[in-house]
Amino acid sequence: MRPRTEIAIAVSLLIVLGVGAGLLGRRQNHVPPADPRRSSYLTGPDGARGLSDALERLGVEVERFRRRTASLADSDLTAGQDPAVFLVLDPSYEYDGAEGTEVAAFAEREDLVLAGIRAASAMRCFGFNVEGRGSDSMLAIAPDRVASPRTPWVHAVLASTSDSVVTDSAGKEDATQARCMVPAITTADTLLVSSGGRVIAVRLTLGGSAHHVVLVSDGRLFSNEAMRETDAGPFALGLVASGYHRAIFEEYHHGFSSSGSLLGAVFSWSLRSPWGWAVWQMVVVGLLALIAGAIRFGPPRMVINRKRRSPLEHVRALATALAAAHGHDVAVGSIIQGLRRRLSPAGQRTRGDWKQWLGHLEENVRTARARDAVRTLDSLTTPSQPAVSVLRAANAVEDLWEELRP
Repeated sequence: MRPRTEIAIAVSLLIVLGVGAGLLGRRQNHVPPADPRRSSYLTGPDGARGLSDALERLGVEVERFRRRTASLADSDLTAGQDPAVFLVLDPSYEYDGAEGTEVAAFAEREDLVLAGIRAASAMRCFGFNVEGRGSDSMLAIAPDRVASPRTPWVHAVLASTSDSVVTDSAGKEDATQARCMVPAITTADTLLVSSGGRVIAVRLTLGGSAHHVVLVSDGRLFSNEAMRETDAGPFALGLVASGYHRAIFEEYHHGFSSSGSLLGAVFSWSLRSPWGWAVWQMVVVGLLALIAGAIRFGPPRMVINRKRRSPLEHVRALATALAAAHGHDVAVGSIIQGLRRRLSPAGQRTRGDWKQWLGHLEENVRTARARDAVRTLDSLTTPSQPAVSVLRAANAVEDLWEELRP
């Protein structure tokens, strides 16, 4: 078996094993392979693509903000005349104190929707904090509704604070810490509560700017799975579609910065998916096979040009060998029998005495050279021929073949 064939078989076997390992790992992986980020780019159970697609179908213009929070003050998000809302849905990376202050300050220009415990630093600037409940879950019910099988579950609640000046999580009031003033709240409408009366979602109306800020304790209410299977869908759509023409999703804290690329996203996926690891293994095996097939060990060998001999040369060689063994009569007979086989039709076996065939051959040839060759062969069939008769028979066969060959 050639080395290249062996390498191809080995690579094919490794590919089959890699695919099998990926299938087995995916089957035994009890953790959902979906991306857990609450991004409007993601279509998995935890993503928020369903909300953005639904808003577009309802005529709301959807935009994505993919820059640092510090650039909010200089952004042109408020350039349009249509009312817009800025949505921060369960950030994948927690807002620090400075970023929370910058998001809260943006409420003087546009309405906000803040959801999730990682957005708590911005919520504290409006007098509320988020309390996580760990593994404990509770129903999120509208104040004027009763629980139903489609009522969503949450794992966090909102708690009001009495602070009028909020610093970052370090709690140090000095010049280096981010600080924000809690604005005057004109109205506070409770949107969702737990079965025990704890606040889960609230809409605040700011007194100075008359803008609205919606605080939601748990960002799961905006996930694709919750919107499809529970009443979180009408709730989330009602927050935006009822009063806004533009919805701006914050994507920077989900890892979708403006400097990102498709190649980077694919690379990130390949590192956390079993299918991605299988692809990397196949790439490594392919490179090793390519290296093994490309390296030449030692200097190149010179190719020996071997010219194929003609049948007459083989006949002469056989005649010489038989003459050396003093089998002159046998050699002459073998030469004539070989000529008979070559002149017989393809696939037809030669039968009968070859000496009789040689006698009939003289009657069927037309040229004088062919008749002389047949007579020579006939004279050489007598017993006790000398050594030179073998060579004469070979030459006569060659002359006869040249005259009779088709």
